Amino acid sequence: MTDTPTLRSIDVALGQRSYPVWIGPGLLDDRARWRAMLRGRHALVISNTTVAPLYLERVAAGLEGLQWSAFLLDDGEAHKTFDNVGRALDALAQLGATRDACVVALGGGVVGDLAGFSAACWMRGIDFIQMPTTLLAMVDSSVGGKTGVNLPAGKNLVGAFHQPRAVIADIDTLATLPQREYRAGLAEVVKGAAIGDLPFFAWLEQHADALAARDTAPLIEAIARKVQYKAGVVARDETEQGERALLNLGHTFGHALETAGKYTTLLHGEGVAVGMLLAARLSERLGMSAAADTARLQRLLERLGLPVAIPPGMDPQALLALMRLDKKNTAGTLRLILWRGIGRAEIVGGVDEREVLATLHEATAA
Repeated sequence: MTDTPTLRSIDVALGQRSYPVWIGPGLLDDRARWRAMLRGRHALVISNTTVAPLYLERVAAGLEGLQWSAFLLDDGEAHKTFDNVGRALDALAQLGATRDACVVALGGGVVGDLAGFSAACWMRGIDFIQMPTTLLAMVDSSVGGKTGVNLPAGKNLVGAFHQPRAVIADIDTLATLPQREYRAGLAEVVKGAAIGDLPFFAWLEQHADALAARDTAPLIEAIARKVQYKAGVVARDETEQGERALLNLGHTFGHALETAGKYTTLLHGEGVAVGMLLAARLSERLGMSAAADTARLQRLLERLGLPVAIPPGMDPQALLALMRLDKKNTAGTLRLILWRGIGRAEIVGGVDEREVLATLHEATAA
């Protein structure tokens, strides 16, 4: 990682391939930096109706001289659909995009996932650049090449691994991020520490108040440390055959909660926060970890303003049914990411559904 007072640069190294993740202020206006990553003369900017009025004009200034257009989604997880992928591909067709075209994803995780999947599909794969404008996207979904869309049956059931050419994480865009969405992004930061970095978890405990207040220096440090951790995991296991699955701590529970709430009750990061705590409680129930670790995780999540309870009205049996659709499952059995305490996550197959259901019932009654 190369550090300056205002910029962090991290390389995601994948064998013969690599791409930069730039983190700092003013990066959308640093056109010489990111324009150099575009190889052809066509570009499609995919954004949404919330982000585009704020930042599209600045990106457009960097596309001067190219043939480009914009495709805007409505805001929200419910719009990460095949129908919108079709519309994005139609926009590429209308642009006359060739094999050296580039899709620019300007927005949060929904925009990045759909834009990356559209780029993976067009002519069997064209370049795309991530310009995340939410904290959650900066620390997680923009890095690692996971792209996809949702189905009514569940979240992210269709997708492709398609790595970006670059990630441009301009922290100035976080100034317009609503407080709830900012806090949801902090859940993914906590997740990285909970999986495999106990010293980082302790650092987060020490700086929780500053992070909740959006202080710039600790925020940049937290983003960089989380991205550096994820970049290492992705480099070792790009297509999630082993270690990378650990990055899904809390996600099997969390995705079920999001789906049950029709993507309106919980934001993704909120689902991850509740899901991590449920995974910790299940680990404790199975004798894998101590109650003290569960309590420590809950305290940190609460200090960061994150939810720690299943929303009212959700049925444990229905949540378990949704969990059975998770992509990590094998041979009809639940395969979950659990832990043996903070910083020691592991993949556990053949998890007894009765223990999962008991954990859900206990959390619902609490």
